[in-house]
Amino acid sequence: MEEELHVLAVDDNLIDLTTAENGIRALEYLGLGDPQQTDSSNRKNVMKVNLIITDYCMPGMTGFELLKIVKESSNLKEVPVVILSSENIPTRVNKCLASGAQMFMQKPLKLSDVEKLKCQLLNC
Repeated sequence: MEEELHVLAVDDNLIDLTTAENGIRALEYLGLGDPQQTDSSNRKNVMKVNLIITDYCMPGMTGFELLKIVKESSNLKEVPVVILSSENIPTRVNKCLASGAQMFMQKPLKLSDVEKLKCQLLNC
């Protein structure tokens, strides 16, 4: 039986929102939230993900900050993280890629971007 894939999408824009409205909520879903503020019922519902797609600019925590925390986690460091941004700022792109992002994609996404990501993830 083929394993189900789980993608955590993080974006503060309600139109683009899929699962988590900010980086702090994403960390809670991933079991990396502040243990002082996370009740035991939330810890039981930790989400297993195969891919994290996050917006760069969000209130409270940027996608870059989320990336750094995920890559520092022993349980999640191998999970690919894709950063999305409507701004094409080369230093931002390079910083994210150097810190372990699988890809940095500019919004709005194009089909060719999605195909490129799919190919990278499936090693084609």
